[in-house]
Amino acid sequence: MELRNLSKKRRRIELDSSGFVILRIQNPPSPLILATTASDSIIHLKSDSLYTIGRCNRYCDFVYEDSRISNRHCQILFDSNQNKLFIIDGFVNNCCSSSEIGDFFRVRKCNNKEGFVRASTNGVFVNGIRVKKGGVFDIFVGDSVSFVKTGSTFEPSFCILVEKIVCKEDVLCRNQIGYDGCSTSSCKWLLEERPKTIVGGFGFGRRRRNEDLIDRAVFLLNQCRETLHSVDPVAHLRRCCMLLSNEREMARMENGHPHYSAVVFGFPDTDVVGSGLRCDSDKVVCRDNGSDLNLKSGLKALGSSSGKKFYLNRIKYVDHDAVSNQHEVVSLPELLHPVASLLRVFIATFTNDVLWFLSCCEVPTHLPITIACHNTERCWSSDLDKRTSAPYPEYPNLVLVYPQFPEVIAFGKDRTKQGIACHHPKLLVLQREDSIRIVVTSANLVSKQWNDVTNTVWWQDFPRRREADYSSLFTHFTDGDKSFKSDFAAQLAGFVASLLSDVPSQAQWIAELTKYDFSGAVGHLVASVPGMHKHKNPYPLEPMNFLSAKHCSSRSFGTKFLGSVEASVVGLKYRFHTSADSNGAQLKTLAAFLRRCQENAFGMSEVLLRRNTNIPADSNAVSVLICDLDEASEGDCIQLGFLPRNIANWVAPLCDSGLFSFTACIYPKEALAAALEGSNSKVQLILYVAQACLSSSTCGPKFHEISTLIKPVHVAAICSLLASVQRCSGIWRLREVLDQYKWPELLETDFIYGSSSIGTSIDPKFLAAFAGAAGKRSPQYADSEESDPEWGVWNANQEAQNPSMRILFPTIQRVKDAPCGIWPSRRLLCFSEKTWQRLKTVDMLRDSIPHPKCRVGYPMHVKVARRRFRSKSGKSSFGWVYCGSHNFSPAAWGRPVAAPSTERTDKSTGTTSSQSSRLHICNYELGIIFVVPPSDKNSKSTGLDDIVLPFVVPAPKYRHCDIPATAKAMREALAELGELEKKNIENQAGEEVEETMTLMEDEVPEEEEVVEMTNYVPEEKDEEKAYAETLWSQVDSSES
Repeated sequence: MELRNLSKKRRRIELDSSGFVILRIQNPPSPLILATTASDSIIHLKSDSLYTIGRCNRYCDFVYEDSRISNRHCQILFDSNQNKLFIIDGFVNNCCSSSEIGDFFRVRKCNNKEGFVRASTNGVFVNGIRVKKGGVFDIFVGDSVSFVKTGSTFEPSFCILVEKIVCKEDVLCRNQIGYDGCSTSSCKWLLEERPKTIVGGFGFGRRRRNEDLIDRAVFLLNQCRETLHSVDPVAHLRRCCMLLSNEREMARMENGHPHYSAVVFGFPDTDVVGSGLRCDSDKVVCRDNGSDLNLKSGLKALGSSSGKKFYLNRIKYVDHDAVSNQHEVVSLPELLHPVASLLRVFIATFTNDVLWFLSCCEVPTHLPITIACHNTERCWSSDLDKRTSAPYPEYPNLVLVYPQFPEVIAFGKDRTKQGIACHHPKLLVLQREDSIRIVVTSANLVSKQWNDVTNTVWWQDFPRRREADYSSLFTHFTDGDKSFKSDFAAQLAGFVASLLSDVPSQAQWIAELTKYDFSGAVGHLVASVPGMHKHKNPYPLEPMNFLSAKHCSSRSFGTKFLGSVEASVVGLKYRFHTSADSNGAQLKTLAAFLRRCQENAFGMSEVLLRRNTNIPADSNAVSVLICDLDEASEGDCIQLGFLPRNIANWVAPLCDSGLFSFTACIYPKEALAAALEGSNSKVQLILYVAQACLSSSTCGPKFHEISTLIKPVHVAAICSLLASVQRCSGIWRLREVLDQYKWPELLETDFIYGSSSIGTSIDPKFLAAFAGAAGKRSPQYADSEESDPEWGVWNANQEAQNPSMRILFPTIQRVKDAPCGIWPSRRLLCFSEKTWQRLKTVDMLRDSIPHPKCRVGYPMHVKVARRRFRSKSGKSSFGWVYCGSHNFSPAAWGRPVAAPSTERTDKSTGTTSSQSSRLHICNYELGIIFVVPPSDKNSKSTGLDDIVLPFVVPAPKYRHCDIPATAKAMREALAELGELEKKNIENQAGEEVEETMTLMEDEVPEEEEVVEMTNYVPEEKDEEKAYAETLWSQVDSSES
C-alpha cells in the first residue's frame, strides 16, 4: 500500500485565503510518496482548499491504496475566516457549488439535496471515536485522524496527527528543532510566500510596519488564547519569546531526546515579529538541565498514594479540574514521571501499542523495559525462542515477553491445538533507586484505554531496604498463628516469576524486588495463573530426610518450610513394564515396599531424593527412591524414577549451592497403579522446599546472606522456584484473604460486580463458588461457631433460588445513546446471548451508569466488585472492594472441577471434601482487594464508602424492555447502521461493498467458548517419558 500526493486543481472556497496547516503522518505505510515537502512524514495544506483523501487517483489529492479505504474516503478544509480545521466523513458531490460547500462547512447548514454528501464505507476516526457518517467534525492541534480501524494488535494503524494550525494573524513559522520536529527545509518552504527575517536562528515572518492596530491586537489575542489553552502556560510563553544566537548550541541529543543546557539569550533592541515588543540585553531566560519534560508537558510529580483506594484514568477531553467529584484522576505519563529517575520498568498487559507508550511517556532509549504481553501463537508455542522478541533496535534494552500457557488447559491437552487462554493482567513496576512504584490497573498499554475509556488505577510506592531480604519472597498470609502478615511481596514476586520463569535473562526482576520493603502494603494482591491448581499441601510433621548440598541426603534437626511444589515422578514404567520385569518380581518388591511405607493423614508417604551428577544426559538429574525410612538402610531402597527435567533444572543448582533443601511425598496407591500395564496416569509428587538446619550445631546460610552468595544461575532457579510454588490463585486467593474475617450476613447491604465482559459459562455453580469465596454463607449458619469450613457453605441450589449478587452491565440502549454510538464499545463489551438467556429470568442484572457524570458517554473498561455491610449502629460501613483485570468469568477466576479419586478422600474423616477439588483457570490476571474489616466499636474511622466506585450505586434495575449490550444486540445495531450506510454507497464498486461487510463481521469480537472439565486426571507426557528413558538407559549402562 502507498500514500501518494497528486498534483491536482483543488476546489477553492470563496474565502479570504491565508494561513496553512501542518499534518504529520504517524506509522506511515511504505513506500510513502509526498511531493510537496522534503520530509516523507509531513503534509502541508493551504487554507480554503478542499483536499480529498481516498483510494481513487482520479478524484483524490492524497491516495492511500488499501482495500478498506473508500474511493473518496474523506475531505479536509481549513477555513481561514473562522480559523478552524474541518474534516468530513465521505465527500461532497462535485455538482455542488462553492457557496453551498462553504455554508456546509462553516455553519453546518443542512442541505436537503439528494446525494449532497456520500459517507465513507469504514468511517473516519478522530482520537479513536468515529465521526458521524457524512458529518463534519472540528479537529484541533494534537488530534489524531485515522481512516482504518485495524484489528491487529501488533500492526500500528496509519493515521495523521494535526501538528500545527497557523492562522492569518499568527507567526508564519519558527525553526522547531527540538520542539515540534519540523525540519529547517520545511520551514523554509513555508516562508517563501512572505518576506522574512531570521533572528537568532529562528525564522519569523516580519509583519509590515504599516499593519494596522487591529491586526496586532488580533495577533496578541491569539497568542493569549493559545497560552491559556496550553498545558503549561509558562513554558508556552517561554517558547514564544525564546531567541537563540547562531553561536549558541540550542540542544544536544542525549538518550535519544533533546537535552537543554542553561543558556543566556540577549539581543539588544531586537524587533520581535514587528509587534513593538523588545527583548533587552540584560534579560536572562534559563532552562535547567533535565527539566524539559516539566516545561513541555506540564507534568508534576505525583504525591504519595496511601494505597487505600483506587483512582480513575485522566480522560483526554474531560476537564477534570472543573468537575467536582470525589475521584482523583491520573495519567500514564504522570505515573512514570520523572522518567529520568527510573532504573527499569516492568509492564504486563493484554494488548499494547509500544511505540505510543515510548512516545507518550518520552522514554529514554537506554532504559531497560520488560513488557509481558499476549500473543496467541507465541504463548502456546513450546519453542523457548518464541518466548521473547526485541522488535525495536533503537531501544536495545526493550524486550517483549510472551508468557506460556500450560498444556494441561489446551484442547485435548495438546499444545498444538491451543485452547481458551489469555494473558490479561495490567501491571506496571517502576523501579527507582530509593523506591519502587507498583501500579495495578484495568487499562491496557494502548492510547485509547488511557485517554478515551474509563479505567481504574491503583498505585503505591514502597521504600528501599538497607539490604535485600529474600525471606519476603516466601512470606505466607498466615504462618500458623492468628496474626496476619503482609504477603504482598511474595504474591507480586510469584506472579512476576510465573510470567518470566522460562526467560532467564529477565529473572533479575525477582532479585530486584527483594531490595524493597512491601510490609506497608494496604491492599492484598489477587492473582490468577492458568492451569489446573490444587490446594496447598500441608507440610509433613516430621520429615526424615532432605536433599541438600551436593548429592547428600541428610536428616533434619530443625526445619523452616518455605513452600510446596506440585511435581511428579517420571519413568516409573521403564523399570516395571513387562519386557523389563517378565516374571513380575520387581513389581512384587515394589508392592511390598509400598505396603510398609508409613502414610500421613493425607494418604502420602515420604520418598528419598538423590542427586545424579554422573549421568551425561543431564547433570541436573534427581532420582526418586522409596524405602522404609525407619528400618531400611539406603541400600534397601527401590528407585521409582526421576524428577521431571523442568523441575530438576532448578532443584539441582539450589540444593547444590546449599541455599535450599528439599523433601518429597507421593501417593503410594498412585505409584502402584502407574507401574501396572495399561496405565498412563502420572505419579504425583509433592516437593517441599525448606531452609533447614543440617545438624544440631551447624545451620545453613540465612536469607539475609543469600544476596552475597547467589550467582545468575541461582537467580533464574529462584525465579522458577517461585513460579512453581503452590499458592492460592483466582477465587481460592479471594477466599484466603476474606476468610480471615467473619462477615455478618444479616448486615449485608449490597454485593455487586461491574465488568466489561461477562463469561459465557457463568452458571449457578460458578456463581455459588465465587460467592462462597467472597465470604457468603447460608444465613441460618452465619453465626455458627462450627470450625468445619464446609459448614454452611453457599451452594449452587441456594444460588439458583436466591442470587447472591448483582451484575452491572450497560444496556444496549445506553450504548446506542452514547454521543459516539456503538463503535467505541463494540470491542470493549462482551456478553453472550446464551448467558443473557440464562440470566434474564433471574433478578441479577443492573444498568452500569458511569460515575462521576463527566464520564457519562465514555465506555467503561473497569472490573470492580464490592460487598458492603453496615454497622449495627448504621453510622459506618465495612466490607471489601476489588479492582483489577479480572472480568467476571470462570476463565479469569477459575472453575472448581473434580480431582482424581486418589485425592478425594480425607483419611482422617473418610469423606470427600471440596478441599480436594482442582481449580481450572484459563487466564493470567491481577487485581487488588481492599478490606475494611468488621468492628464492634462504633468508631468514626475510615469506612468502605470512602472508596468511591466508578459507577452509580445503587445501580438501577433492568426494566422489562431492557437488554444488555450483548454481541448479538450490537451486531443488530451495527446492521441497522449498515442499512443506512448501504444507501450512501450504492454507487460504489460492488466488490468494495462486499469487502466492507466482511470487515464489519470480523470486527465483532468472538464469544468465549464454553470448556467444561468434569474430571481431571494428570497423565505423563511423551517428552517426560523420553527424558526418563534416556536417564534410565545411562543408569543401566553405568551399573553394568
